[in-house]
Amino acid sequence: KTITMDNYITILTERPFGRWFVNSLLLSALTVLLTMLVAVPAAYVFSRMRFAGRKRTLYILLVLNAFPAILSMFAIYRIIKTLNLLNSYMGLVFIYAGSMAIFVFWNMKGYFDTIPVEIEEAAMIDGATQLEQVTKIVLPLAKPTIAVTAMMVLVYVWNEYIFAINFMTGSDTYTLAAGLYSLQATEMSGSWPIFSAASLIGSLPILIVFFALQKNMTEGLTSGGVKG
Repeated sequence: KTITMDNYITILTERPFGRWFVNSLLLSALTVLLTMLVAVPAAYVFSRMRFAGRKRTLYILLVLNAFPAILSMFAIYRIIKTLNLLNSYMGLVFIYAGSMAIFVFWNMKGYFDTIPVEIEEAAMIDGATQLEQVTKIVLPLAKPTIAVTAMMVLVYVWNEYIFAINFMTGSDTYTLAAGLYSLQATEMSGSWPIFSAASLIGSLPILIVFFALQKNMTEGLTSGGVKG
């Protein structure tokens, strides 16, 4: 009935919202960095080079891309526990990067396939090395798709809570999604006004990134993973 900022003040002062926010920010940045560093070069190699076992490896990656990560949670838990990575942010980074690397691989390979090889051959005739062909020609052309793909990885990590809430047990180690879930864990303790305020604040970074990359959205999505 009346406009009030009490719920925003409560979530920022009486709940560890700031800690959840920082945790999600750190996990998202590390996951995006690791995923792109691994998947983008791999996508370029599989797009441009022909070698023994290439098709078989692509078939395996296609099956892995279709396999839901949630079905392997128990196995992942055993592996993470054996590696002493429970309640560790690096454990979640490896899980998220492993889950999204195959998606990034297929999306980027589809785009690299659309770049004419003749452009790189012309650069090679002009004396460009293989590294210069990739860094000065291919990657600048793929910049819109790379930006959109990275944003998709960011959105996944920012919103994921199943792995986060099972692999991070302390409230101070929660990600933002896990923390929001804990606010509404029970009907008796849940507060919808506080939850709504927290959800709105938590969605702001994604909205900012989306509008910053909006000019790349159409070109990146249409020229990327729809081809392969």
